[in-house]
Amino acid sequence: MTAAAKLLTLAPGAGFRIDGVDWVVDEVEPQRGRVVLVSTDGQAEDRTVSWLMHHRPEPLTHVAEASGGEGRRAQPRTVADLTPVQLQRACLRAEHVREAVTGFRDGHPARARPGEPRPEYDPARTTLMQRRQTKARELAGLNSLEAELLGLRHMSERTLIRLSSVHVGELVLACADGRWTRRRTGRKVLPEIREAVLAVRQESVRRSRISMRGKHRLLHQYVAERFPAFPTKDVPSYDTLARIWREWFGPGGARPRYLRTAEMLDDTGPRVVVHRPGQVVVLDSTPLPVKLRESVFGEPVSVVLTLALDLYTHSCCAFRLTMVSDTSVDVAMLLRDVMMPLPMREGWGEEMEWPYPGVPAEIVADFAGHKVAALPFFAPETVTTDHGAPYKNHQIVQAQDEIGCNILPARTLRPPDKFAVERAFGSLKTMLLEHLLGFTGTDVADRGADPEADAVLTIGQMEHVIATWIVKIWQNHALGEYAPSWEPGGHHSPNSLFAAAMHQGGWAMQIPTPELYYKLLRKHHVMIHPRRGVKILGLYYYDPVLEEPRFQGPSARGGRHGGRWVVRSDRRDRRKVFLQDPDVHETWHDLRWTGLPPHGEVPAFSDKTVETLMGDIRQRKLKPLSDAEILPLLLEILRSANPVDQWPTQMTRKEKVARSRLASQGRAAASDRPPTGEATGDTSPYAEAGEPDGPSWPRDARTVQAAVDADLRRRRENLEAPPEAPQLLDDALQQRSLFLLPDLDDEPGDDA
Repeated sequence: MTAAAKLLTLAPGAGFRIDGVDWVVDEVEPQRGRVVLVSTDGQAEDRTVSWLMHHRPEPLTHVAEASGGEGRRAQPRTVADLTPVQLQRACLRAEHVREAVTGFRDGHPARARPGEPRPEYDPARTTLMQRRQTKARELAGLNSLEAELLGLRHMSERTLIRLSSVHVGELVLACADGRWTRRRTGRKVLPEIREAVLAVRQESVRRSRISMRGKHRLLHQYVAERFPAFPTKDVPSYDTLARIWREWFGPGGARPRYLRTAEMLDDTGPRVVVHRPGQVVVLDSTPLPVKLRESVFGEPVSVVLTLALDLYTHSCCAFRLTMVSDTSVDVAMLLRDVMMPLPMREGWGEEMEWPYPGVPAEIVADFAGHKVAALPFFAPETVTTDHGAPYKNHQIVQAQDEIGCNILPARTLRPPDKFAVERAFGSLKTMLLEHLLGFTGTDVADRGADPEADAVLTIGQMEHVIATWIVKIWQNHALGEYAPSWEPGGHHSPNSLFAAAMHQGGWAMQIPTPELYYKLLRKHHVMIHPRRGVKILGLYYYDPVLEEPRFQGPSARGGRHGGRWVVRSDRRDRRKVFLQDPDVHETWHDLRWTGLPPHGEVPAFSDKTVETLMGDIRQRKLKPLSDAEILPLLLEILRSANPVDQWPTQMTRKEKVARSRLASQGRAAASDRPPTGEATGDTSPYAEAGEPDGPSWPRDARTVQAAVDADLRRRRENLEAPPEAPQLLDDALQQRSLFLLPDLDDEPGDDA
């Protein structure tokens, strides 16, 4: 053998054999004197050059398949890759190896177990080779089933020699079966099958949802029609297609409608990494799964919980409970609460006071004017919301400009944009709400017998309970998988993350002024009426301050709303509006509704109350009509009383003469008739004026009434005399008939 043949090449891809095991050089680090070896079963080992020199490797002429790029792409396996059962079997095999080498199961006399060393493994009386041969015979004598379950079936003397050369710290991993952590080489799919699978995927997205069995039949159809010569036996089976489908396209639990919408959306934008508090604040609302008692009549009601969560620290910055669905003003005030320090409440101890280092609690209390609780507050930079109506209102846009943040709606069908607040709702339910009386559960089917009767907490009490839970429990609980990216394995809570952020990047304490409440309300540009005040959404508001000369006349403001005054209103309470003083901008004047009594208060009413009242008025057709609405009704009256054809300006000369002739003839006829006003007692204006064109029914009605009154008067006057019998019908006919001849016996003087 030449000298060149005795040299060992340590280039990547070179192969050699050590103790009957083939190895391939994967990486070489000459500056450190180390090489990375990969066995034929995919096991990677990091060895030194001196270790190779002492084990006398034998060069190979072929290169194993584990070399090259595949071995370079695979990460080294660790003990954590083994299941608990596999780890126990590997530890048992390592104990047998250590006993064959040292005579002790744990590998050292200081850790000797009771009865160790056994006589046949005593290092003082046996050699290493004898102990290995004894161990091989012992393991070969085990029951075949027991040896198979323990993983000792193939533990031969040669295997003991190979494992004895492994480093002590890597013995357990070396004793693990390489098939347990076999390298995933991927699934080899033929080009025809790949094309067919992609075509079936595209078709299944367009169609209604079908089962995997149906997709498997479509795959057969596509291959049979597009590739007639392709052998049917090479088409993947149902189970193989299901595994390929899951690896390529995921579990596929989404419905086709949402899947098609998600594929149409562009999701190629840059990823946002949140690295400081307040960078992204997530808002969302959900019905509170607990029935509460309202404070007026004590009836059980349902409320809505609106939560603001900081995405970096997972701190519940603010929350609100509303008896009705949240409105835009509630969302705007929630953003204000995020910027305001939470005051200490009754019953809270010192452990719930401001604990963060860097800014003492006394300084924060001096700026805030009260003791501050252990809850972060900051000015939000970006606010992520869903697509609900309260988050799209123009008042939210106004609040965005006042606060200086960006309100960014979450992407459609992108749950990761708001996953944190959804998980917070779930944690609140499991950690607090389900333990309270009146809990309704997630679904109607999960509801108790009578949660309304179980409700005992009022809205104010529930707000206090949730605030206490947030400060005392939520802000101090371990985040687990939501640890920060700069220390994913650390043990952190929302409070510790906020404290770490204060150390890393500092913290600007910005406490907004009380005037921020007025600036977040809805704007109205109106004129001031000299005696009635200002009109806001159909109601008038007044205060004696409006009588001052500076409020008389138009405003000095210019621009788009020049000459008009800016008045703010809170849609939750329409009893007052607020006017900013033009001279002292920090002063705001409360203008009361003119319908309020001078003393005492009336219950608050909102925009919804006014809208309900006006809707009832419209339903009963009592709505006041404007000039535009009255005009069609007036035209109908004029059309019947004075049509356009009778206008003098619209009549010809012949029509005017004919009309004048008729009027003259009427006046002549009236002058020819005898006066009847005095005889009949008619005092109507038509009789006095002698107007022949007047209506006759009033006179006829009075004549009939006079006749009836006279007959009744006569009957009353003749009550004392016996009533006269009515005439016979024959007698009456004889008296009235004009064709009846007188009798011959009647004398001319009779009253015939």
